[in-house]
Amino acid sequence: MLCNASYQFYRAAILFTLAINSYLWFPGKAKAQTDAYCRLSPELIASKENLRQAVLKRNKDAEKQYRDILIQHNKEVGYCRMRNWPRTQGIWLRLYPCDARPGEIDRILDKIVNQGYNQVYIEAFYDGQVLLPAANNPTVWPSVLRVPGYENVDLLADSLKKARERGLLAYAWVFTMNFGYTYSQLPNRQQVLARNGKGQTTLDVIPDNVNLHNQLGMSHAFHAFIDPYSPEARQDYSVMVNEILKRKPQGILFDYVRYLRGVGSDSVADEVKDLWIYGKASQNVLLQRAKNEAGKELIKRFLEKGYVTSGDIYGVSSRESPKWESFFSPSDNGGKLPKGGSGTQVWELSVAHAAQGVLDFLQVATQPVQQKGLSAGAVFFPGGNRRIQDSGFDSRLQPWDQFPISMEWHPMSYGACGDRDPSCIVSKLNRVVSMTPKGVKVIPAIAGLWGQPFKNRPSLEIQMQAIKKATPQINSMSHFSYGWQNIEETRERKSCQL
Repeated sequence: MLCNASYQFYRAAILFTLAINSYLWFPGKAKAQTDAYCRLSPELIASKENLRQAVLKRNKDAEKQYRDILIQHNKEVGYCRMRNWPRTQGIWLRLYPCDARPGEIDRILDKIVNQGYNQVYIEAFYDGQVLLPAANNPTVWPSVLRVPGYENVDLLADSLKKARERGLLAYAWVFTMNFGYTYSQLPNRQQVLARNGKGQTTLDVIPDNVNLHNQLGMSHAFHAFIDPYSPEARQDYSVMVNEILKRKPQGILFDYVRYLRGVGSDSVADEVKDLWIYGKASQNVLLQRAKNEAGKELIKRFLEKGYVTSGDIYGVSSRESPKWESFFSPSDNGGKLPKGGSGTQVWELSVAHAAQGVLDFLQVATQPVQQKGLSAGAVFFPGGNRRIQDSGFDSRLQPWDQFPISMEWHPMSYGACGDRDPSCIVSKLNRVVSMTPKGVKVIPAIAGLWGQPFKNRPSLEIQMQAIKKATPQINSMSHFSYGWQNIEETRERKSCQL
């Protein structure tokens, strides 16, 4: 297996060769068949779709022509991407059971190539479901496709293979600490769920919060986050990742590398009972961070009451001063919080412990990917690691500035600042760039539609032009999502009956 650096060099060489060949074979045609964003001409799109339709009708002559035109379009887009910014342009794709219909995956991936994309992120684990065939699914999660008669259909393997045939760099995209509603209903996994100081799971919080429900939508309202310190959670997740790797993605993107974020005052964690560290495994590891019995006792009291008094400190300090590990908490500059008394210090410890759980789980999740020499990417919100005022934190506690530098960093620059104003989107990305260590590949994700504003965001063209001007060193990006760009089609794909 090639290492990641060798693989990227090998892929670049192939693209360069394809570009040169395309130019030599069709010197005038190659330039005329794509626009400045590498979108194929209507003529090329129509000819390909006609051939796809003919293949569905079992036209043998059309099969070879269809394969040939896929190669040609690969060359057209590859040549265009070599001479236009950005070099790599990806799109996020969720598949549904109805995509098992004959020719459907071909149609979707053809549309992606038509729009000038040369990378696709195929969602393989989301909403408590996995994109594995029902007849070959050793994970604890149900398969996305559970229709009788389709037990052996492998949507993930098929889509990855067909994407590669079109010259698309095909990644799998997975939720990480968000294991989904189905997982939360397993009777032998209740101890794995993340809990706050009120004994609540994330499911206990979301359904009662109408604002959050409206903000996130029905699908997100039933997400369930796990305790990242749980050995069972790590084992369950490893099984799933290894099954995805068997389908040969060219990389994996890890999303939801964080805790739940609330709304209003709940969006800020400023006391220990706000933290999702009350699961059994998390509490055990936190107590083990104490270096003596006095430290352990003070941590216990802090977790139980949510604060410690001078009497608590005096009571545990009669024989020895409480001690525990010292390590960084997430903050804008990556430094420690201001030092204070023992109460302040045990709060620092609790926040750092919560954030470290995210980092530790990410390391476990990515290990099998990197062992195969494949790319691993972490998806994050630019503001997910913010300190708020003196002692509060964004409740997602997403310490992305401490993510491994060997990974791709995918900041979700989803700011909604107006139909023609991309300034808040650029500012999010500028914050990431200013905090990113040298050598890390930053691949921003932006949301929207081609040619028109959407959900208080400018068109993709306006966003991309602003990003190119502000951060010309960035040469890869992605668009969320195929579903947004094809709303009516996606609605039909979600609701159709096989």
